[in-house]
Amino acid sequence: MKKKTKFVFSCFFGAMLGLTIAMIITIVISVVLHDGKYYAVSPELISTCGNEINAVIIQTILSLFYGAAWGGASWIWSIDHWSILRQTITHLVICSTATLPVAYFAYWMPHNVKGILIYFGIFFVIYLIIWIFQYSSMKKRLQQINEKLNNNHDKKHEI
Repeated sequence: MKKKTKFVFSCFFGAMLGLTIAMIITIVISVVLHDGKYYAVSPELISTCGNEINAVIIQTILSLFYGAAWGGASWIWSIDHWSILRQTITHLVICSTATLPVAYFAYWMPHNVKGILIYFGIFFVIYLIIWIFQYSSMKKRLQQINEKLNNNHDKKHEI
């Protein structure tokens, strides 16, 4: 039961993080546009939803789902009997599968083939950069642990 609780907590935490990131993105976009207005959602989403409040509600729900999917997918990294390749591919498939519909329905990308390809290109580049950073960090920590274990092993044999 503890694993289920931790998984649900990861999804909940991810949902809150997804909502926070979406809010920060809207603030950054509004600041970059530099016209003194706050752009909570894209004009296309407002048009699709009929008004701004409906668009904000839809984007909020999408952001919660997006974050929950990423939070839940993080559990893949704890499956020790899987190879790093299998973990990476599974995580990538789950996250990209959750990301595309959210980005599409929230109008975070153009609704055409070029827009989808550009979005996925950006997504994969960002994913790759984060993955390389995480992998390098993990590898460095494992080397430090191995060095400590070897030092402790050597000290025991000196006695």
